[in-house]
Amino acid sequence: MKAHSLTLALTALPFAAAKGPFLQQTSNDTWVLGNDIWNITQGPIYGTKLYYQGKDAIGSAVGHYVGADGENNLVWESASIVNKGGSFIDVSFVSEKGDLHWVIYDDLAGSYQYFVNRALGDISILRSLFRLDPDRFPNGRTYLKDEPLPSFKSILSATKVQDETFETSDGTYITKYDWSNYVRDRDFNGVYGPSTGSWYIHPSTDYFSGNHLKQTLTVHRESSTGDAVQLNVVQDTSHFQTQVTTSQPVGKIWGPWLWYLNDGDIADAARKHQEELTKWPYPWINDTAYHSRGSVSGSLKLSDGRVAAGAAVFLGDSDIQAPLAQGANYYYTTYADVSGKFSFANVRTGKYGIYAWSNGGKIGDVYTNFTKSGIDVKGKTNLSTLTWSVPTNKRIFQIGDFDKKTTGFINSGPYHHGLAAASPANFTFVVGTTNSSSWYYASSNLGTWNVEFSIAELEKPTARLIVSLAGYSQSTALTVLANGAVLGSLSKDNITTDAATYRSGTVSGEWHQFEYVVSNLKKGKNVVSFQVDRYVLWRGFLWDAITLEWI
Repeated sequence: MKAHSLTLALTALPFAAAKGPFLQQTSNDTWVLGNDIWNITQGPIYGTKLYYQGKDAIGSAVGHYVGADGENNLVWESASIVNKGGSFIDVSFVSEKGDLHWVIYDDLAGSYQYFVNRALGDISILRSLFRLDPDRFPNGRTYLKDEPLPSFKSILSATKVQDETFETSDGTYITKYDWSNYVRDRDFNGVYGPSTGSWYIHPSTDYFSGNHLKQTLTVHRESSTGDAVQLNVVQDTSHFQTQVTTSQPVGKIWGPWLWYLNDGDIADAARKHQEELTKWPYPWINDTAYHSRGSVSGSLKLSDGRVAAGAAVFLGDSDIQAPLAQGANYYYTTYADVSGKFSFANVRTGKYGIYAWSNGGKIGDVYTNFTKSGIDVKGKTNLSTLTWSVPTNKRIFQIGDFDKKTTGFINSGPYHHGLAAASPANFTFVVGTTNSSSWYYASSNLGTWNVEFSIAELEKPTARLIVSLAGYSQSTALTVLANGAVLGSLSKDNITTDAATYRSGTVSGEWHQFEYVVSNLKKGKNVVSFQVDRYVLWRGFLWDAITLEWI
């Protein structure tokens, strides 16, 4: 009878009636968990009644849940304390697909969380989230944006023009994709108000899929209910790339990350983020493989004698799958220093491949990639000096840096819906007069972009045109020409599509590179043309770089 009275107190009062972290089952499929600072009522799918600072932070909003690939939300069948220490408990909620753990400390406002796979199978997306009281959490914050979330009223009065994108009466757009960002550049994301903040802090990103260019959603206003959404997408091989699924190994762990509550103070959340960086890898994870880690170091030198200064370096799967699409294991990213040296610390032991590409700057002319498979990480792994083969052909011209991004072009970054439509239909770039900064990040409208250049002498009978795209969204089509002769076409027939261009992505989607042999150059004026001959609104081509070289 006393236990039943305690159960009622836990669900009715803003703070737990027991001291320290706790889990209390209140019915066959309902539990209350938390500590003296906060507690939440977890049902078979949704966590509701989040009591913090003396009142419910969820209210009429949906609450907390976990799901994969759309609204396939997990159903919790049981919960138990599976590990405990002097000041914490590890609570595991079990579902058919996997287990969500809450690691609750006695003095922590919030909880560490991690997810362990049972039977997810082939998936493209895995996420957890809180949908919270919109009045208590009116603002959103990422490393790119810190401002009020769009009002629910403004969404209701707008016209839906595509998925989660709405046009207002003044011609501007509201979309959750404007709040996206690159997962490995994050510090902390969250929603907050004058008195309360709710944040996700990821001290490590090794469980995220993909490479440096992996991007996904963060926070937004739920368009159907007005809830403030604090989104935590930890697996995404879909939203801003060619959609693929990856088979998830049994026992794979996503996390731990920290869900953190405070009084809405961003500076405090920033301090907490820095604190968590010093604590990771967390010692309380009860998993041997999690604690089995090593390191990888080496240096990259180009075959022409230069060091690979600033190169993007990715430690991923030891196979030929494109780095952005990798998502079954654990992944590490860094950049080489000015001398070409790189290192990775706290790498899970196992087999890896290493990949590198130009990130612009001193090696912005390099359009080849470096790959090396079969790297066995056990303890300290020193790869010494790796030689990266690069061509030494003489350039006729180059527009932009080869970095797999639209960086440096007009309208490149930040996230903004519909900017592709703002690029000109017709445009002329004069080599030697026009700067790369005058090129536009995207081609979309029907028309022709000409690159005009002069050749004093024909040094060789043929040249090679390299066209590098930072992304492509179908079904826009483009014809490539040299002095009026067709070299080839780019369309959905020979490029896999991604959603970046129409989902507010202005920097990258999925990278593609094409080569064309040009045999009709002449002395004097020449023209390479890119003619858009099929138009679809907000779709098109994201530009990385273009170069023409003698071969």
